Order: sequence, then C-alpha cells, then structure tokens
Amino acid sequence: QVQLVESGGGLVQAGGSLRLSCSASGRTDASYTMGWFRQAPGKEREFVAAITWSGDKTTYADSVKGRFTISRDNSKNTGYLRMDNLKPEDTAVYYCAADFRHAIVILQAWGYGYWGQGTQVTVSS
Repeated sequence: QVQLVESGGGLVQAGGSLRLSCSASGRTDASYTMGWFRQAPGKEREFVAAITWSGDKTTYADSVKGRFTISRDNSKNTGYLRMDNLKPEDTAVYYCAADFRHAIVILQAWGYGYWGQGTQVTVSS
C-alpha cells in the first residue's frame, strides 16, 4: 500500500507557473513509476506526464510538452510537476498516481493502482 498526497495547486494567471508536489508514504521502498493526470469538468481523466523510478525516462502529453517538467526525489519520497506558461485550458484537478506493476511507462489511468486525492489548478485568462 502507498498513500499519495498532492499539494501546490491554486489560482494563477495565464502565463504563470505552479509547482505541484506528490508526497508518498507507506510502500516507498519498492520501485514505481509516478504519473500525473488531470481531469477538467465534464472531461475524462487524461495523462499529463510520467517518470520512472530512477528518473531516467520521462514522458509528456503533447499538450504540455515544453511547458511542464516532471521530477522526483526518492530520498524525500516526493514527486514534482513544474508547470510553466500555464494556459486556461490547463485548468483541472491534478492527480498523482503510482504504478508498481509495469516495466514500461503506461499512459493510461488503468495502469496505476494508487492515486492521490487531487489538487485544483485554475488558470485565469
């Protein structure tokens, strides 16, 4: 079991930046891929970014590539999502998730067995 808690969301103007954090507790000694997803009102949850345990591989959705940066510090059991040049269409609840099962990075929500409660990000125009 692992528990994930996101923080760092808030209200920001278009063009601004935020850094989300995802703190993990519990089964943190096993390696897992960390993913970030988001869900806007009336839309399905969508993949944003993912990073492997060692940090050697990162994957981004096309919509955030070049603007968002995913990272992690395993010594602190914490993952991060740095979001720059935010746009109103980035407004959503952002979730972090952990995948202990797969050897490759999964871009779909079904691949992740553990989820945080989400943090709201609102970008005003």
